[in-house]
Amino acid sequence: MSTLNIFVATMYGGALDVAEQVKPLFEDCGYTVTIHEQPTLEDLIEPPTKLALFCVSTTGSGDYPGNFASLASGIAEKGPSLAHLRYGLIALGDSSYGDTFCGAGRALDALLNEHGAERLGERLEVDAMETFMADDEAVPWVEEWIKEHGLNN
Repeated sequence: MSTLNIFVATMYGGALDVAEQVKPLFEDCGYTVTIHEQPTLEDLIEPPTKLALFCVSTTGSGDYPGNFASLASGIAEKGPSLAHLRYGLIALGDSSYGDTFCGAGRALDALLNEHGAERLGERLEVDAMETFMADDEAVPWVEEWIKEHGLNN
C-alpha cells in the first residue's frame, strides 16, 4: 500500500481542516495517510517521505506558523537532499496583506525545490478574501491533482 504524508502549517486550524477534508480522497485511492500537525524534519526524512502534500497557512509578514518552524528550519539548516520527494502544495493566505500573500507557502515551495524535491503540478493558493472555506477550493484541486499525476493507484 502506498503512503502519503500530509504536513500541516497552521495558526488557527484552517490548514488542518483542509488536510482532514482531503485525507479521505487519498484513502479512497488506496493510500495510507498520516497527517503531521507538529511536523519535524525527522517526519520528512526518517524514513524518507516519497509523496507529500503540504497544507500551509501564512502568518505575520509571510511567516510560517509556529507549529511548522521546526520543519522549515530543519530543512534550511541541515540541508538534507530531498531528491526522493514528490509533493503538492496548498498555500492559504489573505491577499489584503499584499506582497506577503501566501508567503509561507511560496517560501516552502522554494526551500523544497532548493533541496531537490519535485513539485507535482502547480501550487494552489487560496485567498481568504475570496474563499471563506479553504476546502471549497482544496478538495476539487486535490481530486484533479490525484488524476493528473496518476496517484489513483
